[in-house]
Parts: sequence; structure tokens; C-alpha cells
Amino acid sequence: MIDFFHKGGVLMWPILCCSVVALALIVAKGFQFRGVLRRISPSIDLVIREKPGEIAPVIDGIQRGLDDKQVAFIGTKQIRSLEKGLGVISLISVIAPLLGFTGTVTGMISAFMTIASHGGSRVDPSMVAGGIYEALITTAGGLFVAIPSHIALHFLEDRLDEIAVRMKDVAMALCERRANGI
Repeated sequence: MIDFFHKGGVLMWPILCCSVVALALIVAKGFQFRGVLRRISPSIDLVIREKPGEIAPVIDGIQRGLDDKQVAFIGTKQIRSLEKGLGVISLISVIAPLLGFTGTVTGMISAFMTIASHGGSRVDPSMVAGGIYEALITTAGGLFVAIPSHIALHFLEDRLDEIAVRMKDVAMALCERRANGI
């Protein structure tokens, strides 16, 4: 496996870095979102009593009598803070295949340089195989990082949307209670 990595050329290193960063962020955000969803349960009364950190500023704003726009702004800020890190995963899902394709280009350049260096003489396929091999490995490496990163990003965005919906449900219920004097 290490030999395979090295045959992919120098661009395999940034692809490896992308994979490590993406994996770390995906795992961290996955656990974070899972915990937030558990803490913001469908039971409004339980959420109000326990005041999970992610929704506490929204609850406090409603209890202080802030208007709906101010509460919505606080909720948006909370969602934006949870969103941090997703942009990096998105970036990795875009640049990893570009790094792979760059490796494809450099590998093909290497292969054609070998052909050109032999002038008009007959070229043995083994002479260009290294460049083509590098090209294919970096392309595969970039795609192997990008595809799971992109899938994970969509999964995490769905979880974040669920968190936002639950936060809105709690906020609306609290605003309704405040309007009814409860």
C-alpha cells in the first residue's frame, strides 16, 4: 500500500492531508450533531428545563422578551456556529479530485516526455508505464477522498437542518407560551 502511495507521486501527499482533515472533521461534526440532536429532544418542557448549550441563548432571548426578529437572529448565529467545519469538508470534496487530476496531467507529461526523449525511435510501453501509473493512482486517490467527503457533507448538512428545525420548534412553542401568558 505504501509502495502504491509513493508511485502516485508528490501530489499524493496533499491528497493524504485532505483525507486526514476530512475524516477528522466528519467524525467530530458527526458526534457533535448527534449530541445536539439528543439534547434538543422533541419534548419542549425537557429542553426548557435542561437548556442545552446550543439553544440556551434562544431560550434566554425569549424569556427576556426579545422580539421574534431578535430571537431569529440569535438562532441563526447558533446554527452558523454549528456549521463551522462543513465548509472545509466541502472544499476538500472539490479540491481532492482536482489534485488527482493534476497528478494525471503531471503523469501524462512525464510519459510523453519519455516518448519525446527517444525521438523517432521505437518506444517500449514499459518506458511510459510509470507516468501513466502515476496518473491513474492520483486520479483514484483524489476520487477516493472526494466521494466519501461529499456524501458525508450531505449527511451532516441534513443533521444540521434537523437541528435547525428542532430549535425553531422550541422557539415557536416558547413564543406561543409567552403570548398566552404561560
